[in-house]
Amino acid sequence: MDNRITYYLVLDVETANSLDDALVYDIGCAIVDKYGRTYATFSAIVREVFCDERELMKSAYYASKIPEYIDSIARGERRIMRFHEIRTHILFLMRKWNVKAVCAYNASFDINALNTTERWLSKSKYRFFFPYSTEIMCIWNMACQTICQRPTYKNFCEQHNLTSNRKGEPDAKNYSTSAETVYKYLTLNPDYTEEHKGLNDVIIEAYIMHRVFASHKAMPNGTGINRACWMSVKRD
Repeated sequence: MDNRITYYLVLDVETANSLDDALVYDIGCAIVDKYGRTYATFSAIVREVFCDERELMKSAYYASKIPEYIDSIARGERRIMRFHEIRTHILFLMRKWNVKAVCAYNASFDINALNTTERWLSKSKYRFFFPYSTEIMCIWNMACQTICQRPTYKNFCEQHNLTSNRKGEPDAKNYSTSAETVYKYLTLNPDYTEEHKGLNDVIIEAYIMHRVFASHKAMPNGTGINRACWMSVKRD
């Protein structure tokens, strides 16, 4: 570890159950810096949800990907761990790399899902996944203030019909600001489709964060959670 470098933990989760009471079954994270360099990665499947809640997993939003998970587990590409073990390892990585902040695209959802899972499994004995003092940065909020304000971004969204409402609705008032759309723009690849698997999505979200830092643009709304950040990316 180089003490001259600021390290961040970028995190993404996949969940089952309702959005309001989401339970995490896939966690991916990476230790990165603002220059786009990756120092460590970690990926795990939550045993208590993925294995023990078979009926619940059938209704997961991305349940169609379950066979892919099973195949990757059989090949030894993914690890199944208990939620407590996963949390312990992530906190170890944060201490090891002296992480400044935990970052996620739509951080509100990821953090709430982790807290909900922590409370459900511990029967509310433990209520928070991260220590109370942990700084949370929302890459979505950061991108909305920088990359998504560019005329070229808005032109790209117009050209490829990427609005915040359903595709094909010309009266949508805002452009899409999803991680998938922002990554499409940054890579000039309108056909890109997000994997919606923990570590796979972490890689693109870390790249977006790197490009936000590289823009050297002011972020007057800060880097924390702002659930209404998408509203600033309006169609002309």
